[in-house]
Amino acid sequence: MTGIKIIPLMAKIGAEVAGLDLRDTMSDAQSEIVRNALANYGVIYLRGHKLEPKKQVSFTRVFGEPAINHNAKKFGINGSPEIYRISNIVENGKPIGTAKAGTEWHSDMCYAMRPAKATMLHARKVPQLNGFALGDTSFANTAAAWDALPITLKEKISNLRVIYDFTRRKRGAKPSKAAIQQYPPVSHPLVRSHPITGRKSLYVSGESAGIEGKSEEAGRIIIEALASHIVHPAFVYRHSWRQGDVVVWDNCTCQHKAEVDYDLPLERLMWRTTVKGSVPK
Repeated sequence: MTGIKIIPLMAKIGAEVAGLDLRDTMSDAQSEIVRNALANYGVIYLRGHKLEPKKQVSFTRVFGEPAINHNAKKFGINGSPEIYRISNIVENGKPIGTAKAGTEWHSDMCYAMRPAKATMLHARKVPQLNGFALGDTSFANTAAAWDALPITLKEKISNLRVIYDFTRRKRGAKPSKAAIQQYPPVSHPLVRSHPITGRKSLYVSGESAGIEGKSEEAGRIIIEALASHIVHPAFVYRHSWRQGDVVVWDNCTCQHKAEVDYDLPLERLMWRTTVKGSVPK
């Protein structure tokens, strides 16, 4: 018996994983169940954990090899470079993390040749006002969005490629010259297949720079129409954070967006890790 219970949240996206203490070493059977839950539901969450940095990195390894984000050079944790802090907290006059990260719908590291396979956030501090949590994160199921398209439209877009440009992306902090050089413009399939399930999904967002072989105007029409379709409420789960939450999402199956409805003196602190991915196909 693994002791794990998978509790689906919605018909299209999301599940809670209960019955795990992440301070313990997971068995192979437990790891397989959690990986399958992520592949099938797109986003999973676990409540009530307080992980030390090395334990978060260890749990990240369940899903693959942890990556080191370029932001960790400035906002990392000593001894655990895989963790990058997302926070509005200021200490000694300096921010300890990126304050406004991911405020537009996107898929993590889509501007890289090998985008992140999965992303994990561990809630260390959650802002609250009058007893209500602020700073939710919304997730949209891009596979369900693909499934819902008319067959004629699927045929028209199935072989298109999307251009991503690191320098054109909205972000909370200006990237370094080294980061810009590390991520030149790249193109990916507009329709990609999941590396585990084989399920097709839309890989395009409002942050996409263009469509290969299309004029700028024609490309924007396609991008904006599909980006709007992906975030239809039928495909979206909005996560209300609690301190100690661990949320993991699949960047092939999901897009996400941070809701920045708080400011100092209300403090928010998330520890982020990502898992290395492969070239989208």
